[in-house]
Amino acid sequence: MYDMNYGTSFSGLATAGIWGIIALVIAICATIVIFVLFLTKKNEKKYKGFLGWLYDFLTFKKFVIDYILRFTYVCLAIYLTLASFGLIGTSFLLFLTTLIGGNLVLRIAYEFSLMLINICVNVAEINKKMK
Repeated sequence: MYDMNYGTSFSGLATAGIWGIIALVIAICATIVIFVLFLTKKNEKKYKGFLGWLYDFLTFKKFVIDYILRFTYVCLAIYLTLASFGLIGTSFLLFLTTLIGGNLVLRIAYEFSLMLINICVNVAEINKKMK
Protein backbone atom coordinates (compact mmCIF):
# COMPACT_ATOMS: atom_id res chain seq x y z
CA MET A 1 0.00 0.00 0.00
CA TYR A 2 1.04 3.58 -0.60
CA ASP A 3 1.73 5.64 2.51
CA MET A 4 0.16 9.08 2.10
CA ASN A 5 2.37 10.62 4.83
CA TYR A 6 5.61 9.61 3.11
CA GLY A 7 5.25 12.25 0.41
CA THR A 8 4.44 15.04 2.83
CA SER A 9 7.23 14.05 5.24
CA PHE A 10 9.79 14.05 2.47
CA SER A 11 8.44 17.33 1.16
CA GLY A 12 8.68 18.85 4.64
CA LEU A 13 12.27 17.66 5.02
CA ALA A 14 13.20 19.03 1.61
CA THR A 15 11.65 22.39 2.48
CA ALA A 16 13.50 22.45 5.80
CA GLY A 17 16.76 21.56 4.04
CA ILE A 18 16.34 24.30 1.45
CA TRP A 19 15.44 26.82 4.14
CA GLY A 20 18.52 25.70 6.11
CA ILE A 21 20.77 26.41 3.11
CA ILE A 22 19.12 29.81 2.51
CA ALA A 23 19.49 30.67 6.22
CA LEU A 24 23.19 29.69 6.11
CA VAL A 25 23.86 31.92 3.08
CA ILE A 26 22.02 34.87 4.68
CA ALA A 27 23.89 34.33 7.97
CA ILE A 28 27.27 34.31 6.21
CA CYS A 29 26.44 37.46 4.24
CA ALA A 30 25.13 39.26 7.35
CA THR A 31 28.22 38.26 9.33
CA ILE A 32 30.53 39.64 6.64
CA VAL A 33 28.60 42.93 6.55
CA ILE A 34 28.61 43.23 10.37
CA PHE A 35 32.35 42.50 10.58
CA VAL A 36 33.26 44.90 7.78
CA LEU A 37 31.01 47.82 8.76
CA PHE A 38 30.44 47.51 12.51
CA LEU A 39 33.15 45.45 14.24
CA THR A 40 36.25 47.11 12.83
CA LYS A 41 38.96 48.23 15.23
CA LYS A 42 38.41 51.91 14.31
CA ASN A 43 34.87 51.72 15.76
CA GLU A 44 36.06 50.55 19.18
CA LYS A 45 35.29 53.76 21.13
CA LYS A 46 32.85 55.24 18.60
CA TYR A 47 29.54 53.83 19.85
CA LYS A 48 27.68 54.75 23.03
CA GLY A 49 24.62 53.31 24.71
CA PHE A 50 23.08 50.20 23.20
CA LEU A 51 25.39 50.14 20.17
CA GLY A 52 28.39 50.41 22.50
CA TRP A 53 27.08 47.52 24.56
CA LEU A 54 26.38 45.52 21.38
CA TYR A 55 29.89 46.21 20.08
CA ASP A 56 31.43 45.05 23.36
CA PHE A 57 29.13 42.00 23.42
CA LEU A 58 29.96 40.92 19.86
CA THR A 59 33.71 41.44 20.39
CA PHE A 60 33.56 39.46 23.67
CA LYS A 61 34.66 42.35 25.83
CA LYS A 62 31.65 41.72 28.03
CA PHE A 63 31.13 38.20 29.33
CA VAL A 64 27.58 36.96 29.80
CA ILE A 65 28.66 33.68 31.39
CA ASP A 66 29.37 35.46 34.68
CA TYR A 67 25.73 36.47 35.10
CA ILE A 68 24.44 33.11 33.87
CA LEU A 69 26.63 31.25 36.37
CA ARG A 70 25.49 33.46 39.25
CA PHE A 71 21.83 32.97 38.33
CA THR A 72 22.14 29.20 37.96
CA TYR A 73 24.08 28.95 41.23
CA VAL A 74 21.32 30.67 43.20
CA CYS A 75 18.64 28.61 41.46
CA LEU A 76 20.46 25.30 42.06
CA ALA A 77 21.30 26.17 45.68
CA ILE A 78 17.64 26.91 46.44
CA TYR A 79 16.58 23.74 44.62
CA LEU A 80 19.16 21.61 46.45
CA THR A 81 18.14 23.04 49.81
CA LEU A 82 14.43 22.51 49.20
CA ALA A 83 14.92 19.05 47.69
CA SER A 84 17.02 17.96 50.67
CA PHE A 85 14.00 18.46 52.95
CA GLY A 86 12.25 15.71 51.00
CA LEU A 87 14.93 13.32 52.25
CA ILE A 88 14.13 13.80 55.96
CA GLY A 89 11.64 10.93 55.89
CA THR A 90 14.15 8.65 54.18
CA SER A 91 17.27 9.33 56.23
CA PHE A 92 18.21 12.21 58.46
CA LEU A 93 21.89 11.65 57.64
CA LEU A 94 21.15 11.79 53.91
CA PHE A 95 19.19 14.99 54.50
CA LEU A 96 22.12 16.63 56.33
CA THR A 97 24.63 15.38 53.78
CA THR A 98 22.60 16.78 50.90
CA LEU A 99 21.79 20.04 52.67
CA ILE A 100 25.31 20.82 53.85
CA GLY A 101 27.59 18.74 51.63
CA GLY A 102 25.59 19.27 48.45
CA ASN A 103 25.52 23.03 48.86
CA LEU A 104 29.20 23.07 49.77
CA VAL A 105 30.19 21.07 46.66
CA LEU A 106 27.93 23.25 44.51
CA ARG A 107 29.51 26.42 45.93
CA ILE A 108 33.05 25.16 45.38
CA ALA A 109 32.28 24.16 41.79
CA TYR A 110 30.76 27.55 40.99
CA GLU A 111 33.55 29.46 42.74
CA PHE A 112 36.07 27.52 40.67
CA SER A 113 34.20 28.39 37.47
CA LEU A 114 33.98 32.08 38.40
CA MET A 115 37.64 32.06 39.41
CA LEU A 116 38.59 30.87 35.91
CA ILE A 117 36.49 33.64 34.37
CA ASN A 118 38.07 36.25 36.67
CA ILE A 119 41.54 35.02 35.73
CA CYS A 120 40.64 35.42 32.07
CA VAL A 121 39.33 38.96 32.63
CA ASN A 122 42.39 39.94 34.70
CA VAL A 123 44.81 38.58 32.10
CA ALA A 124 42.98 40.53 29.40
CA GLU A 125 43.24 43.73 31.48
CA ILE A 126 46.94 43.15 32.13
CA ASN A 127 47.48 42.52 28.42
CA LYS A 128 45.68 45.76 27.59
CA LYS A 129 47.85 47.73 30.04
CA MET A 130 51.06 46.20 28.67
CA LYS A 131 50.50 47.73 25.20
